[in-house]
Amino acid sequence: MLTLSKKAQAMPASPIRKLVPYADAAKKRGVKVYHLNIGQPDIESSPQALEAVKKADLKVIEYSNSAGNLSYREGLVKYYASVGINIEVADLIVTSSGTEAVQFALAVTCDPGDEVIVMEPFYTNYNAFAVQNDVTLVPISCEIKEGFKLPAIEEFEKHITPKTKGILICNPGNPTGTLYTKEALIQLGEIAKKHGLYIYSDEVYREFCYTEEPHYSCMHIPGLEENVILLDSVSKRYSLCGVRIGAIVSKNKEVMKGVMKYAQARLCSPSYGQIAAEGALSTPKSYFDAVKAEYIERRNVLVNGLNNIPGVFSPMPMGAFYTIAELPVDDADKFAQWLLEEFSYEGQTVMVAPAAGFYGTKGKGTNQVRMAYVLKVEDLKNALKCLEEALKVYPGRTNK
Repeated sequence: MLTLSKKAQAMPASPIRKLVPYADAAKKRGVKVYHLNIGQPDIESSPQALEAVKKADLKVIEYSNSAGNLSYREGLVKYYASVGINIEVADLIVTSSGTEAVQFALAVTCDPGDEVIVMEPFYTNYNAFAVQNDVTLVPISCEIKEGFKLPAIEEFEKHITPKTKGILICNPGNPTGTLYTKEALIQLGEIAKKHGLYIYSDEVYREFCYTEEPHYSCMHIPGLEENVILLDSVSKRYSLCGVRIGAIVSKNKEVMKGVMKYAQARLCSPSYGQIAAEGALSTPKSYFDAVKAEYIERRNVLVNGLNNIPGVFSPMPMGAFYTIAELPVDDADKFAQWLLEEFSYEGQTVMVAPAAGFYGTKGKGTNQVRMAYVLKVEDLKNALKCLEEALKVYPGRTNK
């Protein structure tokens, strides 16, 4: 009898992508679908990245060094220095996407049965990476009414056991858009030092901070050089989601030796992806300034629009380009599918990501959805109108 592995059976379906067949069917019926379910920006990719690929005159597309092209790694060292993270070339390895960086970090530091603390709601694929590495995610709940801020240090103490290997954070956060303060992260560092824990710091959205204060990296925390593993990607920074290039960075030499073994096992990262990513390093500040201004406008339109719909609540995110919204519905999964299968307003509907899949605690987030403000303002306004009209007629609406 042919069977699947227990891991394959345990792998969770993506709440971001599982409704795609319903969206495809809606489009076949002629319905326009506004995709707020996935963090795929419509921002043009860095022109410098595109130009680098066009100029590449490769006669043979060869394997690169397993750690990544040296010229790119040297460029990354300069990039990190520009944001106050001082490292050497040996402290980083280029990965095939930021997701591979997370997988490597867990694989190198955790044994089967180990635990990693994570704030919920969290990036849903962390669940998949935990299953792949036989790691147990231990969620600490953050509350929507408090803007999903970092919990009190006492909460971390309650969840630390002899099996705890580290704390996984995303700052700014996906799916919440929460931006952690310097003070909160320094406290987190004290917990890591006290208990000998790793901090896996996912900083993919570093450039998308909407406060006057600069982004504070866990790599900035004094005395935590051995504990921090930085996880990064070019996908969102330069709107290069498809090139699949990331990086894992740590001053812990033993960690990086372990990562190198995994990097060698998968041979190398994509050649053209690295060329694009290296070209992107010369992207001017004006590009980021324009993108940031655009996202602030989109954020304001979406979040203010959501809070103007009766029964809907969304905190104001201070980073990334996502928000979690609480809706007056019985079940966000059912509502999201209903939007695609049964509803349209003037030939349009909205696709959202049900938030329950971003929680580790069963029963959490059942009336919440994640939305990505990655569409132009006019599309966001149309999507909001569709949502408002949908909530008026949804059979499972609650009395919120």
